[in-house]
Amino acid sequence: MIYKAIVVEEIEGKYLSSLKNLDTENLPQGEVLIRVQYSSLNYKDALSAIGNKGVTKNYPHTPGIDAAGIVEASDVPEFVKGEEVIVTGYDLGMNTAGGFGQYIRVPASWVVKLPQELSPKEAMIIGTAGFTAGISVARLSELVSPGAGRIVVSGATGGVGSVALSLLAKLGYTTVAVSGKATEHDFLKSLGVSEVVSREEFAAEDKRPVLSARFAGGIDTVGGPILEKIVKSVGPLGAITTCGSVSATQLNMSVFPFILRGISLIGISAQNYPMHLREVLWQRLASEWKPNHLLSLYNEIELEQVNDAIALILKGKLKGRTIIRL
Repeated sequence: MIYKAIVVEEIEGKYLSSLKNLDTENLPQGEVLIRVQYSSLNYKDALSAIGNKGVTKNYPHTPGIDAAGIVEASDVPEFVKGEEVIVTGYDLGMNTAGGFGQYIRVPASWVVKLPQELSPKEAMIIGTAGFTAGISVARLSELVSPGAGRIVVSGATGGVGSVALSLLAKLGYTTVAVSGKATEHDFLKSLGVSEVVSREEFAAEDKRPVLSARFAGGIDTVGGPILEKIVKSVGPLGAITTCGSVSATQLNMSVFPFILRGISLIGISAQNYPMHLREVLWQRLASEWKPNHLLSLYNEIELEQVNDAIALILKGKLKGRTIIRL
């Protein structure tokens, strides 16, 4: 069966992306063949498209770590033809042909049945970014209650940050957004944010090992100096989740905030989140945690527009979620 897909190729040391016709016969092995209706654009997809070998080792390759669609064929009884499903994370779009193609074939162990309360389009507006935000909020809420104090969120206008802010507001938390986009304050306020702090102001160097306790917890999506500042500024028994490294991969700080204040730093990874927890969280995101406000705030593009969108996300110029209609 012939289908369209974005293909990234390594040609004379450069990585070039184009729309091509492929055959489903050449898809990787797996028990479930899925006709993709929607995918979404994530920073990891952009890295795959520019030849980042930490994400994708072998080319030619089709990126896309998210996909929602309809089962076309299944070798297992758990999934039947015509059933709506979601695939996010695992190896999809990394070293396995991903959601930037009209068809994917994956192991059944990667597939989640689409909750009745969600459409495939809504699932991709949430996508890995929203799912990561959901894990972050779930883990943070285990240690910090809504009444404990303010929660600071970095990378606030990005996919993870914006969904996290929406979920936190829904759960009754008071939030502070850290953003480098001065023009997006109204957008952030619409997510229930009580205060917006500029990235430059927040990241201003302060070599003291511990700072005044300004927050009860935090959700960090960028790493580096911003995460250092959050850790130093969280009060006793607070908690911070971290899921990104776009700023830096190292922390240059002492252990004093952890020892003197007893705070917790929680790493978040949506890629291999256990299936039994994955199904529960998707159901929660489809029902009581459904980010209804954000489901109307997204950019929708087609495969022909993916390369332009990748250029924008690499420059930090995309706001919220960008989904791809296949």
